[in-house]
Amino acid sequence: MTAAAPSVEPRFLFDDSRRLPGPNRYFDRAAVVLAALGAAAGDAAAHRHWADHVRALCAVLGWADPQPRAHRHALGTLLAFAAPEAMLLTATEVNEWAWERAASSFEDVRAAGFDLAQPDGAAAAVVGAAFAARADRERSRPLARLMAAAAERGLPCFEDDDTLSIGAGSGSVSYPRAALPLPMDVPWPRLHDVPSILVTGSNGKTTTTRLLAAMAAAAGRRAGYCCTEGVVVGGVPVAPGDYAGPAGARDVLRRAEVDFAVLETARGGLLRRGLAVRRADVAVVTNISADHLGEYGSDSVDDLAEIKLVVAHAVARGGTLVLNADDEVLMRAAARTPHAIAVRQAAFAQDHDHPSLAALRASGGSTCGVRAGRLCLAAAGAEHDLGGVAAMPLTVDGAARYNIDNIAAAALAAHLVGLPLPAVREVLATFGARAQDNPGRLERWAHRGATVLIDYAHNPAGLWQLLQVARSLTPRRLGLLLGQAGNRDDNAIAELARTAARAKPDVVVVKELPLMLRGRAPGEVPQLIERALQAAGLARDQLVQGGDEEAAALHLLQWLVPGDVAVLPVHTHAVRLRLAAMLAAADR
Repeated sequence: MTAAAPSVEPRFLFDDSRRLPGPNRYFDRAAVVLAALGAAAGDAAAHRHWADHVRALCAVLGWADPQPRAHRHALGTLLAFAAPEAMLLTATEVNEWAWERAASSFEDVRAAGFDLAQPDGAAAAVVGAAFAARADRERSRPLARLMAAAAERGLPCFEDDDTLSIGAGSGSVSYPRAALPLPMDVPWPRLHDVPSILVTGSNGKTTTTRLLAAMAAAAGRRAGYCCTEGVVVGGVPVAPGDYAGPAGARDVLRRAEVDFAVLETARGGLLRRGLAVRRADVAVVTNISADHLGEYGSDSVDDLAEIKLVVAHAVARGGTLVLNADDEVLMRAAARTPHAIAVRQAAFAQDHDHPSLAALRASGGSTCGVRAGRLCLAAAGAEHDLGGVAAMPLTVDGAARYNIDNIAAAALAAHLVGLPLPAVREVLATFGARAQDNPGRLERWAHRGATVLIDYAHNPAGLWQLLQVARSLTPRRLGLLLGQAGNRDDNAIAELARTAARAKPDVVVVKELPLMLRGRAPGEVPQLIERALQAAGLARDQLVQGGDEEAAALHLLQWLVPGDVAVLPVHTHAVRLRLAAMLAAADR
């Protein structure tokens, strides 16, 4: 292949070549990333050659320093560089071509006829001309004019392949990308931003998001939020499904009814597309625990903490980053991550006198924690009593300690964004008393004289917290529904089972998740779980293979007698809705 042809058959050289339109793990701006494949993928010299090709081409294209980075992880290498947001499709092709050229010096691709020449100015100029033509076709001058005009007025823009929005919520307007107006035709005087909060972390994101939306509603705001359960505006679901990513954020921020936005921001969206927004008033990180390890280059909890802290980019212009001071992994990551260090921080913890909270207060920062059984918020040198923790329904008489964290995080974020404390207190005193307040999260039902807990607990940390709540209810017998999606590795699945065994359940009904096999064979995950449960000490007669999720849950409910507690971690939204409807009908 000659240097003049910028298009190369991908073959086995790369995988998962992606655009990252927003701030991301690697940069505070748009970027592209691909997973390198082949024998060269683990070779540092090949990475250097790739970076040389990227720099040479970007120089020809007139792009700023791309700062190419090779990110090594347990399963391979990710190759990323910063690129102009308006030309990310071209940038992905530059990335692919540069890697194919760099890898061409290895035996596994030499036979395909690749040119082995090192990059030189003449070759880069020829290839760059072809890419420049592509970039020119991709670049939309009407889009660029509108985005520049919005930036001059301090207004946010949200774009995807079909739509451009200027402003946010009640102060927004949207246009099809195929029919963009001239700047003079945009109704600039009525456009504005709205208060917004980002919520990320391993567990507790949805509960914290819902608490914040309820606090905003209690303060008279028309809150819109997105989460793993869907998009909700003014308390009304408007789009069901998992919307804890950029698509959900854009949906909320494009709705004219919304004057306050709370955006759950999950790990997957951050890794696959980057951060959906460039500005937020507050960003909350609830906690870090081992989950989804091995995906998209995240090998450890330290990696996960770094990924979650991408949200700090959004509060760089005067906002606040709210952190869980009890989470040592998170706090260590925040102390070494430049964009987290650079912003104003606030913190919450179980103990009002936690050293990190005390240090923040001493320097004029804001905190929230528990003192003598009361939730205490401190800000601007004043302390505010938000109520007795045990009386807050979400805490289940104080047993659900993880919900104390969620409550403290939400109260602190609400205050920082300007919501009045009476509205915060009102929500804390009532939220969670009804299952519909926080569907799928610590729902409590009475059934056949027993107690049923339905939750989304899907990793060992979340499951253990849920089981501790169940044990606090002093059950006659404890029953557990257990299963896992197939994209966790064998060790992660076994750890979930070991966590379950630690709670000493009387019976475990093992479920299959047919829609979440994710490369596993049917029956494979239930067998792994059953083997791990037996290895952890449960007897064979304590285990039941219950079939799919709904059948398994119904089997466990039939097992109940008065005084029992059943714990149902339910993955599937539709199954949870049917179970809740059945339990509500039976309770009447």
